[in-house]
Amino acid sequence: MPSTVFTGASQPEVPNPLVERLGSPALPSPLREVVDAPFARRGVRLFLKRDDLVHPEIPGNKWRKLVPALAGLVPGQTLVTFGGAWSSHLRATAAAGRLLGAPTVGLVRGDELASRPFNAALERCRADGMRLHFVDRSRYRRKREPETLRSLLGEAGVTRPYVVPEGGSSPAAVRGCAELGRELRGQADVVAVACGTGGTLAGIAAGLGPGSRALGIPVVKGGFLADEVRSLQSTAFGSAQGTWSLDERFHAGGYGRLPDALDRFALDFEDRHGLAVERLYVAKLVHALTCLAEEGAFSPGTRVAAVITGVPGPGLSSGLGSSGLRSG
Repeated sequence: MPSTVFTGASQPEVPNPLVERLGSPALPSPLREVVDAPFARRGVRLFLKRDDLVHPEIPGNKWRKLVPALAGLVPGQTLVTFGGAWSSHLRATAAAGRLLGAPTVGLVRGDELASRPFNAALERCRADGMRLHFVDRSRYRRKREPETLRSLLGEAGVTRPYVVPEGGSSPAAVRGCAELGRELRGQADVVAVACGTGGTLAGIAAGLGPGSRALGIPVVKGGFLADEVRSLQSTAFGSAQGTWSLDERFHAGGYGRLPDALDRFALDFEDRHGLAVERLYVAKLVHALTCLAEEGAFSPGTRVAAVITGVPGPGLSSGLGSSGLRSG
């Protein structure tokens, strides 16, 4: 089996004719100020960085992360990546594969899912041509080990793999996300983003100028993201970059968890601001910023930019308590 690309460190970051077939992104994404009572009461200005408008099928940070990671893809290779049952990264990769005419395989966390009806997100992946291979959770956790990865690829029948990490968080992707930070230079004092694997936060912090800081809101439990962000920055840039922090309190029970109270909060925010709120990441981000504002975490006059990283996916819009996500 030919060697695989896993971390992205060896991927050539050069123009690729295949990538041109994805279409042009709408960059820079717009920055919109909204007046929201919990922030206004504290004299804090809230901005929405509308990265959800970057591309119709590969929106937000998925475009910024995935497209640089595909720079080394050549015809005949199978695009392979990883994710959970509701992974927006899996959906973006499946869409990219369809647009590129490249075969895709998704290694999905949880072998028990193979015998269940597919949720709307996995159905979208399959509709876009992605072949799904379900992996037991123990081996999934060891997927970075070379022997485990080779075994998983063999079981999935992939002979010419081009492997992109879970969440797309390769060094090339982190450097792509640094442009998001550069777009916000001088526009915000705090730039906040919801985090799954840490790549977007690592890039934003590197791209922001002096006097601004990046804030990550993890949507997963475990307390491991700080080490991941440091590792990604070290690999992508050679050293730590920028000022950043994490607030681990707002994962709502873990990835894919949507308590009813959080869903009601998202519905109310949608009604007040005319924005369709993606539930796995964006709802937790906006809720976290609202709580922080009410706690007095931002001094009066602070400009806070919330990065809207994506749009509601299939089955991931309002009323999620009955859509298959787990409520708290």
